[in-house]
Amino acid sequence: MKTRIEPFKIKSVEEIPMTTVEQREQFLKEAFYNPFYLKSEQITIDLLTDSGTTAMSAKQWGVLMDGDEAYAGSRSYYRFENAVKKITGFKHIIPTHQGRAAERILFGVMCKAGQTIPNNTHFDTTRGNIEYSGANALDLPTAIGTRPDLEADFKGNIDLDKLREAIVEIGPENIPLGMITVTNNSGGGQPVSMENIRETKKILAEYGIPFFIDCCRFAENAYFIKLREKGYENKSIMEIANEMFSYADGCTMSAKKDGLSNTGGFIALNDDSIAEKCRTLLIVTEGFPTYGGLARRDLEALAQGFEEVMDVNYLKYRIEQVQYLGELLDKDGVPFLRPTGGHAVYIDAKAFAPNIAPQYFPGQAIANELYRVSGVRGVEIGSVMFGKEDENGNHIAPPMELVRLAIPRRVYTKSHIEYVAEACVEAYKNRNELKPLKITWQPQFLRHFTAKFEYIK
Repeated sequence: MKTRIEPFKIKSVEEIPMTTVEQREQFLKEAFYNPFYLKSEQITIDLLTDSGTTAMSAKQWGVLMDGDEAYAGSRSYYRFENAVKKITGFKHIIPTHQGRAAERILFGVMCKAGQTIPNNTHFDTTRGNIEYSGANALDLPTAIGTRPDLEADFKGNIDLDKLREAIVEIGPENIPLGMITVTNNSGGGQPVSMENIRETKKILAEYGIPFFIDCCRFAENAYFIKLREKGYENKSIMEIANEMFSYADGCTMSAKKDGLSNTGGFIALNDDSIAEKCRTLLIVTEGFPTYGGLARRDLEALAQGFEEVMDVNYLKYRIEQVQYLGELLDKDGVPFLRPTGGHAVYIDAKAFAPNIAPQYFPGQAIANELYRVSGVRGVEIGSVMFGKEDENGNHIAPPMELVRLAIPRRVYTKSHIEYVAEACVEAYKNRNELKPLKITWQPQFLRHFTAKFEYIK
């Protein structure tokens, strides 16, 4: 059959807020022109993030009732531990309340001020936690990975030549670990090939540097490998995931993505000494090692989610839903990063609004206009999130200016996606009327969450 359908049926519904343009213009003003400040009752379709926004399954809701809330030694932890070990093969499984807690603990244990951690592309909280520890976050995307207009199968890969050059220049003693993020969120949700993961391990191992995977969307990445990489077309998602993790020394995960749940994360690794230090810091800041800041019922939901995310029918639907939005945008000429990735469509803000220079935040202007015309909330991934200023106050822009439309798992139907596409087209028609923005206030770290803006007249 040619018709794409959701591989589930709806058992519970939630009302969607409907607002007017006039109301949304006022809401934006009250939100300092930063969609993060908008309230959920003001949002019609929320594509701010796919993190923790999943619709859980009936089985997940069922296991919540069976959660063992014992402070120590909960049976729910051991079910969770077994589920993660089955996928990753790692010896130590350390739960945390979400991914950034896992990052903070791992980098707090392994990083020292002045050191550098290379990655294909660090996402916001990863970069923030590295920089908070006093270390440096180094992005090494491939050249094609920073070209939104070009098609390639694995645009999320790390540049292996640049990785080796960076190790030699910085010195391996100043690199406590190397990372790869799968899929590459800041790079457009693009997958990383098995070959690239394997070769990254070889290079890092040559210099005695541990290799960690930021595995928030490991199942989506595994599905892309099955679709696109020769030799994997007949392998199961579990087999592909097992091989991915076999090359790593550990991983961090925000399980709010491919854990198909609303909260949770973990650190997984084999090194006994590092694991002991991580657990010590976990106890101080998160909780006992068999709950790690989570209600034990949430560990049950995660264990069930890790089973469901391996279903190839679910993954096919997931990837094709994102692809469908890209196809609709393509029909009306809305520029976006090609090909579509695993969890989101990324509007190419440079091509969408070439009249706005990066230092005046074209992505933020587009995100605001998209909300104004439709009630659809996306998020800027560009100069607001990753831009910096040099010592002379000159703007340093990231390689790409994007607006991410992250699609929550199992939440929105085909008609919702069509509404989003129509909203993007409407905003694109208004592109010549978009105005530049300036920041009126920002915090020291992760400014995009809480920065305040106003339009430049």
